[in-house]
Amino acid sequence: MPTAPKPRQVISLLMLRHNTVVQASELIDELWPELPPPSAVTTLQTYIYKFRKLLLKQGLGNLLETQPGGYSLTIPPSSLDVSMFERQAEEGQELLQRGDSAAALACFERALALWRGPALADVETGGRLLSYVTRLEELRFRILELRIEADLENGRHRELISELKALVLAHPLHEHLHGLLMVALHRSGRRHEALEVYQTLRQKMIDELGLEPGKELARLQHTLLSDSPSEPQEPPRRPRTTSAVPPDPAAAPATPAPAHADAPVGESPVPFAPLLPPERPLAPVPAPRPIVPPSSGSVATPPPGPHLPAPSAGAAPVPARLPSPVAVRESIGTPAQLPAGLAGFVGRTDVLKELEAALCEPEGPAADGTAAHIGVVTGPPGVGKSALAVHLAHTLRPHFPDGQLYADMRGSAAEPRNPSEVLRGFLRALEVPTSRIPEGLEECGALFRSRTAGRHVLVLLDDVASSAQIRHLLPADPRCALLVTGRRRMTALVEAERVELGPPSAKEALEILAVLAGRQRVDREPEAAHRTVELLGRHPLALRCVGGRLAAGPGLSLSALADRLEAAPRILDLARLGELDVRSRFAASYAGLSHQEQGVFRLLSMLGETPFTASQAAELLSRPVRELESVLEVLADNHLLATDRCADGIGRYVFDRLTRAYAKERLEETLAAPPVTEEVGVR
Repeated sequence: MPTAPKPRQVISLLMLRHNTVVQASELIDELWPELPPPSAVTTLQTYIYKFRKLLLKQGLGNLLETQPGGYSLTIPPSSLDVSMFERQAEEGQELLQRGDSAAALACFERALALWRGPALADVETGGRLLSYVTRLEELRFRILELRIEADLENGRHRELISELKALVLAHPLHEHLHGLLMVALHRSGRRHEALEVYQTLRQKMIDELGLEPGKELARLQHTLLSDSPSEPQEPPRRPRTTSAVPPDPAAAPATPAPAHADAPVGESPVPFAPLLPPERPLAPVPAPRPIVPPSSGSVATPPPGPHLPAPSAGAAPVPARLPSPVAVRESIGTPAQLPAGLAGFVGRTDVLKELEAALCEPEGPAADGTAAHIGVVTGPPGVGKSALAVHLAHTLRPHFPDGQLYADMRGSAAEPRNPSEVLRGFLRALEVPTSRIPEGLEECGALFRSRTAGRHVLVLLDDVASSAQIRHLLPADPRCALLVTGRRRMTALVEAERVELGPPSAKEALEILAVLAGRQRVDREPEAAHRTVELLGRHPLALRCVGGRLAAGPGLSLSALADRLEAAPRILDLARLGELDVRSRFAASYAGLSHQEQGVFRLLSMLGETPFTASQAAELLSRPVRELESVLEVLADNHLLATDRCADGIGRYVFDRLTRAYAKERLEETLAAPPVTEEVGVR
């Protein structure tokens, strides 16, 4: 293994993506997430060459293959620790679900034994590697929790106490770990210590987060207070729920339901329900002095849980020690930061349905119940990404009653927005006092995740520069959702539902023009309207500019406008209205390219609007195909070129009409510029 950091990054990404093609553009984005140097392609090829030499020395040179546009490393999954870990973890979860906790425990122990430290501990991580590290560490922690639960089911509560105490010290705000420690202590006859664990956690959460512990922990504390001090019996295997969201206690039956061994695999368990056997009655609490919750002046009786029968008419009421989760949510406040939607939003029905399913429905990309749902909308400049995202966010508001957060990340500007600034704004919107907002980015991100835990919050981040910019802005709770827009593809967000937005259909483009210019006008001149739409490449922002011109000039006919567009030497001069300017959108993306990429972009405009392959472009520009492929991938990644595949599977690239018009303008300006000459001084 090389000692230099960047070659180690390349090898790590190839190994994690084994048996698949890793595009050269992805490797470059991993190595240089902000601005790749002009020599990025050559440097990457050097790293690949050195890696291949290492493999050849071991007689494994055939494992690394060069593929069109990238590289693939062929490795049997059985030879990788990460694949073995995932297989053992999956098998253990299936066994635990079937009720075989002893066999599940053995699988979990074998899986965890494969870890010898943090994931990629000695490798620098960019955006793509970090997403893999985050996923693996989250899965490792989840398997550790399941291993502890399997230990509890096998009666090893006394042996777990020291391990759980160390874990809660390392994770002082992790409610589930504290709950497991309380269960282990109670089953070991140390109920008073279990109650002290709860009080310590509650005070820390109030001091640091301004939050009360959640429903499950409150229910567990109530069970401990209600239980007799005798040694508890060993409980039956816990039931499992089909949702990551805890069930509504008010809807639970008065008599506990039996556990079902055939519940779906991989669902979240009810964490602390089986503290006592369901058939064992709970002794009423002897009339203690009521404790009044801080958010209310009255004493409320907590609702019965799945293993807590409703108190009978003659039983003494149980004093509430916590405000209800609803009261906590209302006390925090509900931010509603979404900008106003675009008037007359048209079409995109299929895309909206796809994103809505991904962000709200259980079969979306985050269906495992351990991560927030993520939707990513990318596309060319001015194609309507922001308008679509804002429109979708407004329609999804009922699904996220705890608030909607919004930030313009200014990714297409010369200086993108600082994530720390955005995080502090979000925390203030969630009513975290300014004095309690940390200075560091990592700490702010951790507090943001804690503040959104257990809540249904939608976060919309518009115009994101790259996945690295939003690394700390991801909510962690599966009840939350993140919607991202940007001009780059952001393939590092591997768990997201990604949509590449292109020009709308001809029908939708005509509808945009009709909404802005007037339907009667379009119906009166249908041929001219269709010609106008096609001359503008069905570009939404250009259509809005032209539609605004028509609305401002009632005497201007569509036929005259179409003739003017057709005769214009620079069509982008007409795709401008006030602050709306299509040319400026392309200019921002063009400015983010390297000098070499800008030159290729300009020269490719000579190929017209017909699709072309990398070989055809290389022939035109007299450059090596491999070198040009990397540049073409960068242009496609920034949506300055569209991609498709022909019948024989060869990748092709194509300009849309207005993008080519901009590239042609830049080429003409470059050719018209006077040559640069050096001034020679005379002595």
